[in-house]
Amino acid sequence: MAGVKGTTRHRAPGYTWAALLLVVAISSFWVHEIHLWGLWSPIHLLSIFTLVMLPLGIWHAHHHSVRRHRSTMVGLFRGALVIAGLFTLAPGRIMHKVRFGS
Repeated sequence: MAGVKGTTRHRAPGYTWAALLLVVAISSFWVHEIHLWGLWSPIHLLSIFTLVMLPLGIWHAHHHSVRRHRSTMVGLFRGALVIAGLFTLAPGRIMHKVRFGS
């Protein structure tokens, strides 16, 4: 994604990443390990945010609003990796046990 923007070399991985992000966001609604609000948890709020912002980021690209597209997609990237990654380290989760022991 560091190369020239607007080319096939930018769009192809971008659409692939967006499709995978969409699949992960939708599939998260079947994960119910943490019950903060009934069956739901903060990760579901992140998924809703992703499902709203992802089409918006693509819409910005189609309308050549480069600054808005970039900020939306960078925000999604950070949310997908940093925020969701931190959720995986919560006590009681598998990655917490892997990283910090039982």
